[in-house]
Amino acid sequence: MNKKLLALLALLLTLMLVLAACNSDDDSAKPADEPDKTEEGTEEDAEEGAEEEAEQPASDDLFSVVLENEGEAIKGGTLQVALVNDSPFQGIFSYVLYEDAYDDEIMQFASNSLFTTDGDFLLNDKGIASLTVDGDNNKATIKIKEGVKWSDGEPLKIEDLIQPYLIIGHPDYAGVRYDSDFQNIIGAVEYHDGKADTISGLKKVDETTLEISFNKVSPAIYSGGDGLWGYAEPSHIVKDIPVAELLENDAVRVNPVTLGAFKFEKIVPGESVQFARNENYWKGQSKLDGVIIKTVPSASAAKALETGEYDMALSFPTSAYENVKDLENITLLGRQELYYSYVGFKLGKYDTEAGLSTTNEADAKMGNKTLRQAMGYALDIEQVNEVFYFDLRERANSLIPPVFKSFHDASIEGYNYDPEKAISLLDEAGYKDTDGDGLREDPNGEKLTIKLAAMSADETQEQVISYYLQNWGEVGLDVQLATGRLIEFNTFYDKVQADDPEIDIFMGAWGTGTNPSPAGLYSKTAAYNFSRYTSEKLEGLLTDIDSPKALDSKFRSDKFREWQEYMQEVSAVIPMQFRYELRPINDRVKNFDFNYETDFDLIDVELVADTPVK
Repeated sequence: MNKKLLALLALLLTLMLVLAACNSDDDSAKPADEPDKTEEGTEEDAEEGAEEEAEQPASDDLFSVVLENEGEAIKGGTLQVALVNDSPFQGIFSYVLYEDAYDDEIMQFASNSLFTTDGDFLLNDKGIASLTVDGDNNKATIKIKEGVKWSDGEPLKIEDLIQPYLIIGHPDYAGVRYDSDFQNIIGAVEYHDGKADTISGLKKVDETTLEISFNKVSPAIYSGGDGLWGYAEPSHIVKDIPVAELLENDAVRVNPVTLGAFKFEKIVPGESVQFARNENYWKGQSKLDGVIIKTVPSASAAKALETGEYDMALSFPTSAYENVKDLENITLLGRQELYYSYVGFKLGKYDTEAGLSTTNEADAKMGNKTLRQAMGYALDIEQVNEVFYFDLRERANSLIPPVFKSFHDASIEGYNYDPEKAISLLDEAGYKDTDGDGLREDPNGEKLTIKLAAMSADETQEQVISYYLQNWGEVGLDVQLATGRLIEFNTFYDKVQADDPEIDIFMGAWGTGTNPSPAGLYSKTAAYNFSRYTSEKLEGLLTDIDSPKALDSKFRSDKFREWQEYMQEVSAVIPMQFRYELRPINDRVKNFDFNYETDFDLIDVELVADTPVK
């Protein structure tokens, strides 16, 4: 066994004992289950066991994307779903306002999506709406099916397609979706600036047709980009609610209406959501009576599945793979996730009034590019993936997940664990230990302490972050936790988005959605550009990726590659991991398809027993 693996396992065992003794009360942010217990074995036994497991990692071949169950279905029944999350969910059930993956997981049972996508994540005409693009005139036409109704029985109308644009573009909108993409709609800027009462580029043609005029049209529109919005809002309910008050309104928090297979019946804030069958669903009625989703702590999720408390787990962590892989009452589905994690460096501020990021590398503590690159090479992510995640995560080489096969560039080298290179880069950049205490000072000879913000979760997260701090310490960098501890999920993003001065670097993750365009995360107008890095070249590349010239597929592919290479070079954000997504499902569930390319609908889910199989 190599020395680094021994060191990591020793750290793991030490931290497990410390955490067991301290009964840490940190709230979890990213859900993850507890690691295997090793108290009864010696450290040597634990190392041998871990080495044996590491030699037999899980692979894609172990998982199917389709659940096959030939049992005879019962009539109705309620699907019991665990949302693995150690923090209360925010409960923002509006697509124009929600901000995290947990609310999105819940809303998928009651989706207001207009479009469906194919295996390349391109919009097709199998959903509520179809899209026709007139590239010569920079226009798009959206046609909705007739007879579609909201869950309260109100017919879907074109005003419901226009309503989300009027919310996002409104001067009082406090969400994050008014960005350069949205500003591509003719009249959006004038409306946002209070110079117009509506968005001139939105035209109701008739009761089923909406025409949108853009400044430019690019291939991004076929992935839901260029400013196209893919969800409806019930105008008969929200049009008279002031936009500034919408976030806390009952229409969002208590009784939202839906176009999906299920309708909201009861919400216990932060804890649970009860859905009932939507009798008005345009595809027909669900075979289930309803769905109940409950927040379940990561430490107890696997046991709850084993004992038959739940039929399914959402946001199930790969670190808990060992706890469920051999359960006889569970089938594990899995797929590559539209996800990457990253370490970001604070390099500027976000001007909320102007809606722009400003970069100031010269004055930022993390403004030295070589320092940032050295920190990337110092991270032993490969061992973390092997020991903690059973190789269900891999070192990310870029900021485009491999699921986007046409745009992810596997030939980009990215970073790898190379502490010698990290040391060389730090020496070259003038970060040296001038007082002999083993820690480097900055090039001016001043003490250098770097504050890291990272989300709290289970014991695995604490162990992993501690190991990363050790990695940086081994190359002479004093990296400490901002606030002195890991930060609860919602608070973490509040602090990062607010450019909290205590944060120098941060570890986050993106669920990217099906549009590969990076503009919504890295343009100067993107509120999600948390590093606040901007440059003329970056803006130029983002513009090219979503430009009319990108209708040439080779041009767009080349610009995606240039963008990935440029982001590696400037290292304002360093990719860490790509992830495999697991979906444990109880054996009483019949019909479930986890594939990205499928015509599966939640109305097809059935149950073969009155209660989950134990």
